[in-house]
Amino acid sequence: MTDTADSGLARRRFLQGGLATAAALATLGPLEALGARTAGAAPLRKRDSSPDYGPLSPVRDQTTGLALLALPKGFEYLSHGWTGDPMSDGSPTPAAHDGMAAFRRPDGKVALVRNHELGGYSGAFAEPAYNPAARGGTTNLVFDPDRGEFTESWASLSGTIRNCAGGPTPWGTWLSCEETTEVAPDGTRHGYVFEVPFDGKGDPAPLREMGRFSHEAVAVDPGTGVVYLTEDATPSGFYRYLPRKRGELAAGGELQMLVVRTPDGSSYSTYADGTGTEYRTSWVTVPNPDYAPGETRPAEQGAALGAAVFRRLEGAWWGNDRVYIVSTSGGPKGQGQVFEYDPRAERMRVLFASPDAAVLNNPDNICVSPRGGIVLCEDGSEGEYLHGLTTDGEIFPFALNQVVIPEGGVPGKAAAPGDYSGSEWCGSTFEPKNGNWLFVNAQSPGITFAITGPWRTGSL
Repeated sequence: MTDTADSGLARRRFLQGGLATAAALATLGPLEALGARTAGAAPLRKRDSSPDYGPLSPVRDQTTGLALLALPKGFEYLSHGWTGDPMSDGSPTPAAHDGMAAFRRPDGKVALVRNHELGGYSGAFAEPAYNPAARGGTTNLVFDPDRGEFTESWASLSGTIRNCAGGPTPWGTWLSCEETTEVAPDGTRHGYVFEVPFDGKGDPAPLREMGRFSHEAVAVDPGTGVVYLTEDATPSGFYRYLPRKRGELAAGGELQMLVVRTPDGSSYSTYADGTGTEYRTSWVTVPNPDYAPGETRPAEQGAALGAAVFRRLEGAWWGNDRVYIVSTSGGPKGQGQVFEYDPRAERMRVLFASPDAAVLNNPDNICVSPRGGIVLCEDGSEGEYLHGLTTDGEIFPFALNQVVIPEGGVPGKAAAPGDYSGSEWCGSTFEPKNGNWLFVNAQSPGITFAITGPWRTGSL
């Protein structure tokens, strides 16, 4: 995009030159400082160094005794909710663990809502179901942080397809997103958002006015109740849902798509934009958000009205009165971008574009700890890491997937023997109040981990 009087903003690099000093970086948040390091050509640490908590080494799981993860010294973990494990309601734990969020209960325990990114139509795993033939959905778990143990679990939503990510709401629910636009053999349309309370079961009725597309993640503005949504497709849109009633999403609302201002009102592509690129923004209403087969999908409807298109928008997180959005395959090198959108100023910028796969390889989910540290889940091809960001903008590996099920399997577990170390990380989320526990999933063979340790000695 060229500079114009209409935009009023020069496309520029963020915090160049002398600002990229240790003193200046220390005053910024992790993402801002990481962007400053890239823009100023300051050295970036590679994944084989760990400046924050120290080097990674294998740590044994307190549940199975296997060394499933590599973590820094002092950290420990337990595994739970393996695929096939019986839940408290008597049903087996579904497979393909994905997005997840944690909620603080009045009794001090932690409630978790967990997605299962299952496709196919061999039957729902619980009732009631949106589509009795569809295999996806959500399960809920309860964790006692003082005793360090999971105490309860149950099926909370079923009959959906490819429940990938989503996001928590300020009113205590999880928005579970279908990453698909499939039409089932019986004609049931998929591609919706569903709402699930942390303490009960979800309504299997889709939130149709939030759009039918390949949903990925959501982030909710706690002040306004506006829901921001990402789409895992190329081209994809960045959306917002304006509910008629705050906190009552099923009461209906309006779906809009972000516009990057251009002189002639045409659509703009962000695919190759690097760190520091800034935009003036506005919104257009999507005319037909719940589109039917054969009709134009929402991203194309919005683009025809001048809305911007992105490459594979995935993770989203609300913080600092802003939305942070991950484009898994965006940026000059195709290794990922992190955008920051300020709804009050109607401004957006590329906060960070990965310069190399060795720095950050296709980030997916994003979360933040109560202390302000940031975790990025990789979905790349060079080992599966959880990355942290230090307060002065250095990226470091915090955990490495080393899940290998030995011949003969694990007693009491249904997981087949094999090497699952290439499975992606999903659903990272911290205990809400004090962040003593980080919960995260390995999608295959389907395991939920609870990790604890000396968090305050580092940036997370």
